[in-house]
Amino acid sequence: MSLFNIFDRSPKIETDRLILRHMKPSDARDMYDYAHRPEVTKYLLWAPHDSLEYTRTYLKQVERCYRQGTFHDFGVILKEDNRFIGTCGFARIDEANATAEAGYVLNPEYWGKGLATEALCAVIAFGFEKRGFNRIESRYMVDNHASRRVMEKSGMSFEGVLRQSIFVKDGYEDIGICAILKQDYTPVIGVKFTNI
Repeated sequence: MSLFNIFDRSPKIETDRLILRHMKPSDARDMYDYAHRPEVTKYLLWAPHDSLEYTRTYLKQVERCYRQGTFHDFGVILKEDNRFIGTCGFARIDEANATAEAGYVLNPEYWGKGLATEALCAVIAFGFEKRGFNRIESRYMVDNHASRRVMEKSGMSFEGVLRQSIFVKDGYEDIGICAILKQDYTPVIGVKFTNI
């Protein structure tokens, strides 16, 4: 089944502590709470959101992209208080080679609790078990050691560094790559899929 058909159904993934689902304009306040912070976007390709209205507009665009089948990212919801705390999903998909690039961002109030790893593990499970990918990779700016740890805790292996491979904000950045192959994947216990 194509990722377009899956995302058209408003898929949900549930883990012990999280629900991953479509983002909605009603998530704007929670998203803005982290997306406007420079410490969050320091290692990302995008700049801090400059207003709540910008975040609302962005989420309306995301809704349109879901309908068009061009956006494959989940909102990450913390079950204990139903709060939108970040995103995790596929930033890039290569259908011909059954490969995807996974990415994530989390509100810093929830850093260091294993939640990014839990979300990434769920997305990897979705990619291998429900979408049929052969390879899932993630990229990080080499100074972002915490992000590499999330990748490795999720079962990915470090593969190397692309030196000065992208220009971000004010300079060229070295980009590390971690990846996992379907043959090396161990199914995650307790992950539930709905509308997939």
